[in-house]
Amino acid sequence: MTTATTHGQSTDEEDRAAFEEFKTLVNMTAHQLEKWLATEESRAVGQKDGDAESVGHKSGRRIIELLGAKKSDLQADDYAHMRKVAGYVKRHMAQRPHGDIEHTNWRYSLMNWGHDPLK
Repeated sequence: MTTATTHGQSTDEEDRAAFEEFKTLVNMTAHQLEKWLATEESRAVGQKDGDAESVGHKSGRRIIELLGAKKSDLQADDYAHMRKVAGYVKRHMAQRPHGDIEHTNWRYSLMNWGHDPLK
């Protein structure tokens, strides 16, 4: 169990909220996300940070692990990543382009983070 400290750790209540928000916003299953991450479209989008793999693509691989983890096994860094995912998805959703989004980099990027806006 996590407790609040002066070192920036989250409380149990904050972790529960992060978990619930993550489960709500990540609307792709681990299997769907794994299949998606294997596509050219998935690898073609996102910020690379000097690496061959984009930040979102790496995040997608981590999301697959989180989706398969037991809640009792989750650690502080897992909850931190859940908050990062939720923040990204909410910010990106606010930038939705006009028109058909099915084949857009905007959608593909969100899907790397486990959220398909067409679902």
